[in-house]
Amino acid sequence: MRILPILLLLFTLSPLCGQTTPCPCCNEAFRAFDFWVGDWEVVDTSGTIVGENTIEKLENGCVLTEHWRGASGSTGRSFNHYNYQDSTWNQTWMDNAGRPLVLKGTAVPGVMTMRSTEQTGRTGAKFYNEITWTANEDGTVTQKWDIVGTDGTLLQVAFLGIYRRKE
Repeated sequence: MRILPILLLLFTLSPLCGQTTPCPCCNEAFRAFDFWVGDWEVVDTSGTIVGENTIEKLENGCVLTEHWRGASGSTGRSFNHYNYQDSTWNQTWMDNAGRPLVLKGTAVPGVMTMRSTEQTGRTGAKFYNEITWTANEDGTVTQKWDIVGTDGTLLQVAFLGIYRRKE
């Protein structure tokens, strides 16, 4: 009678174990955020350098990792991955001030959009963090971080950066 639960567990875990695919994360869904991979100088809309960011693929292309170094001394890292179980992209961010951010979203060619769960501000107002990365025709990437009300209204642009590849 104990064999049945063990067999169910093995069948449940089998997609995660013993994969024979030489590159399990090389399909189109896992590559949707590859336009962000690179070593970047990040500027604001006036061209002032606001930081540097290095985005790398790890774990056979299954994870994108980010290493942010802000011009003002801030640093942070994120891990990004595609979850094939719910067809979403996910990001977990942590900076050197201890501020975590967890995002989930989707991609269309050249655009990634992720959103947080509902947050509560200091005044009790509810909002979402919504970040969009857009691949531009000139090879740059624009990252826009919006603070959005629960009714969908734009409350504030928290960050607008243009990523230029380092030479």
